[in-house]
Amino acid sequence: MRKYMVTERYKAGCFDKVYERFNSSGRFLPEGLFYLNSWVNKERNVCYQLMETTNVCLFEAWTKHWADLVEFEICPID
Repeated sequence: MRKYMVTERYKAGCFDKVYERFNSSGRFLPEGLFYLNSWVNKERNVCYQLMETTNVCLFEAWTKHWADLVEFEICPID
């Protein structure tokens, strides 16, 4: 499995909406994409997530559920 650092930058005014959706529907992770940990900085409107998978294409399936609220940067960790 390869690990990835995901930086989520919340779109203006969307911080609370992200957590409302998360609390009502969960993470929307496809099978094979695993959440490991996260750190939120509300003042900077950003969340950092550590995730892992063997199939990088699974990120597309996951991010489509959040693209209206969040901009993503996904970087592999070597």
